[in-house]
Amino acid sequence: MSPILLRGGRVIDPARGVDATADVLIEGGIVRAIATSPRQHTADVTLDCSGKLVLPGLVDPHVHLREPGQSHKETIASGAASAIAGGFTSVCCMPNTDPAIDLPSTVEFVRMRANVARLARVFVAGAATVARKGEQLAPMGAMRAAGAVAFTDDGDCIASASMMGKVLSTCASLDVPFMQHCQDPSLTKGAVMHAGVVSARLGLGGWPSVAEEIVIERDIRLNRAYGCRYHVQHLSSSGSVEIVRRARAEGLPVSAEASPHHLLLTDDACDGYDTMAKVNPPLRTAADVAAVRAGVADGTIGVLATDHAPHTSAEKSRDFASAPFGLVGLETALPLYMEALVDSGAISLPRLVELLTLAPARLLGLDARGIGRLEEGLPADITVVDPAAEWTVDPSAFLSRSRNTPFAGRRVRGRVSDVLVGGRRVLADGALADVASSALTWC
Repeated sequence: MSPILLRGGRVIDPARGVDATADVLIEGGIVRAIATSPRQHTADVTLDCSGKLVLPGLVDPHVHLREPGQSHKETIASGAASAIAGGFTSVCCMPNTDPAIDLPSTVEFVRMRANVARLARVFVAGAATVARKGEQLAPMGAMRAAGAVAFTDDGDCIASASMMGKVLSTCASLDVPFMQHCQDPSLTKGAVMHAGVVSARLGLGGWPSVAEEIVIERDIRLNRAYGCRYHVQHLSSSGSVEIVRRARAEGLPVSAEASPHHLLLTDDACDGYDTMAKVNPPLRTAADVAAVRAGVADGTIGVLATDHAPHTSAEKSRDFASAPFGLVGLETALPLYMEALVDSGAISLPRLVELLTLAPARLLGLDARGIGRLEEGLPADITVVDPAAEWTVDPSAFLSRSRNTPFAGRRVRGRVSDVLVGGRRVLADGALADVASSALTWC
């Protein structure tokens, strides 16, 4: 690979507390030098990064790539391309595919498909139970040996406390996090949106916040016996924030993530039966949005994740009750996070970078591989962002196979211009580059 010089950008590396104007030299897929004072470096390609942010490649620990079985919505290749367009060099895909990712052979299939695509690095969260039914433990040890970095039955909650205890115990023994989809099914049968004034007016089944909160409370109590690294996915309610806050204050191994839509939108977005705003867990109230933002600000919520969930236009065109839950988020996440958290004054830009890089890498144990860091001698996974660039969200321009977003037409600020994975420039001036000749192992 030809040497590349990123000249004069604002380099932010939360792992080392770096925030300075610097040059970054990449050679042989590795960061060879980071110079905060002018130096004479030679490179075949020099990118002028003045006025731009030069960041560790972004990491998303919660995406749905739909393959195997649902490639009409997304493939590993199209999802990895969508990730690169949004600045994410590493993603972790969920196991609610068809069939579920509940065998080492399926873990290996995903990794193989990612290596063929040669775009974002794709890591796998294996299913904790067979077929994600919550009835029988999946071969978690074998999946871990095949490369799974976490376990979850995402899309469904493990409802049985007995089975949950077995899962927590197994994850603790394997030293991997368990990521819980917190939804008590007995409280959400027939529910399609937040239980409140809007659902009552629309005549739609209401989804109470306690359905999320009761699962978190139960799991934290169960986990006292096991000490598993327990992670709350897509936290949405003020009560959930408080439960996690108390647990972390006790020093328990509990973490949580927030998604862009739960930081910006309320259940008002569902008015008019807009299925683009139908997500799981549902959009809630302004008070919940404020509480989730506050949870990010005080460190209760220490990871950001998109919950990228592609669906076809035909599926989202159904009536609200029968349309699927979910929205695509990879290509719009960064500017939405900047709006919700930095522009609002909740956190600083370097802290945002940490929540999108080092924090999710640590959650998944990827920081030991150099992921989520920008440091000499480590793999050159780098995202370059123009923080001043304004643009309008246009779903027709997405690289994802799906277009389901409630943010269409929204004016946002901050755009990814270039992305390097293992030193190869896979996004150049906002467009995907040809990486077919690369011999790099991507995941």
